[in-house]
Amino acid sequence: MRKIFALAMVLAVSLCCAAGAAEQTYTWKISTIRPTGTAIDNDVRAFIEEIRTKSNGRINIEIYPNAQLGDYVVVQERVSVGSVEMAVQSISTSVDRQLQLWNLPYLVKDWDGIRKNYRMGTPFADWVASRMERQGIKLLAVWPSYFGGVALAKEPPSPGDPSVPKNLKCRVMPQKSYELLGESQGYLATPLPLAETFTALQTGIVDGIFGAGAEGYYANFRDVIKYYIPSNTHVEAWPMIMNLELWESLSPEDQKIISDAAAAFEEHRFAVGEDDTAVNEKRLEDYGIKVLRLTPEELTQCAEAARKAIFPAIREAIGASNFDAAVGLLQD
Repeated sequence: MRKIFALAMVLAVSLCCAAGAAEQTYTWKISTIRPTGTAIDNDVRAFIEEIRTKSNGRINIEIYPNAQLGDYVVVQERVSVGSVEMAVQSISTSVDRQLQLWNLPYLVKDWDGIRKNYRMGTPFADWVASRMERQGIKLLAVWPSYFGGVALAKEPPSPGDPSVPKNLKCRVMPQKSYELLGESQGYLATPLPLAETFTALQTGIVDGIFGAGAEGYYANFRDVIKYYIPSNTHVEAWPMIMNLELWESLSPEDQKIISDAAAAFEEHRFAVGEDDTAVNEKRLEDYGIKVLRLTPEELTQCAEAARKAIFPAIREAIGASNFDAAVGLLQD
C-alpha cells in the first residue's frame, strides 16, 4: 500500500512540474536589421503576435529593429551565448567560414532557385542549420529578402560589361567572395562594415555599394545613391535564429507554437518575396534614383565573370571537399 501511495505521489509531483513548465512565462528580445515599417519589420511583428496569442500571452517577444542591439555579426554572437534570444538577419561568417556559401555570389540565378534551396527542409538549408547548431544557434525559418545589386553615387561606364573598368570604389562586405565579386565586375573593391558605409558614401570615400538589393538600398541608402543596377549578385536570405539552449529548454507545446509561427512567417515571405523586387525598384525610381536594367545577355556575362573569379578561390579557402559537398546539395 505504501508503495502505491509513494508511486501516486511521484506521479502527482511529475504532473505538477509538467503543468508548471507548460505555463511558464517568457520575455525575449528579437533583433532585426531594418527600420520600423519595412516588410521584415511587419512580418516579425505578425510572428510575435501569433506567438503571443497562441501562448495566451505567456510568451512575449520585444522587437529591436534597425540593428539597435548591434550589427549582425555582434548579434549572432549574442544569440549564440543567449544574451539576445532571437534575430532575423544576415549570416555572420566570423566563426564558420563555410557559412559564406549561404550568400555566395551567383550561387543560384533566379527565384525558382531560391525556392528550391533556401526553404527550411531543403538539403542546403539543412546543411546551414547543422552548421549553426555548432554555434549554439537554432535555425527556425528563412526570410528571402532579395537578389542583390550595385548601388552607386556616380554613373558607371558600360554597367552590363564586367570587362570594362569602372574606376569607381565600391564598398563590399569584409569577405573574400565579395572582394572578388566587386573586382570581377570592374570595380575597385573596398571592404567596409555596413555601419560605416553611409558615411563613406556621404563623404566620397566610396562611390558605391555591393551587398544589398533594392529593398536594402531604399531603406538605408536612398539619400546617398543615384543609380541602381539590379545585377542579381547574390541571394539575401535572412535566417530566423534562436539560442539553441533556450529552444531545447522549452516544453514540446511551446516549441510547436514557435515552430508553427516560424513556418507561417517563412511561407508568407516566399509567397510575396519575388513581387517585392519590382515594388522596391519602383520605390527607388520614384525617389529619383535611376535603375540601370541589364539585358539577359549582360546578366549572364556578369554571372560568368563572377563565378570564374570567386568559386575557385572560395573552394580553396574552405577546402575542396567542404565546398563540393555543400554546393552538391543545391537543386537545379
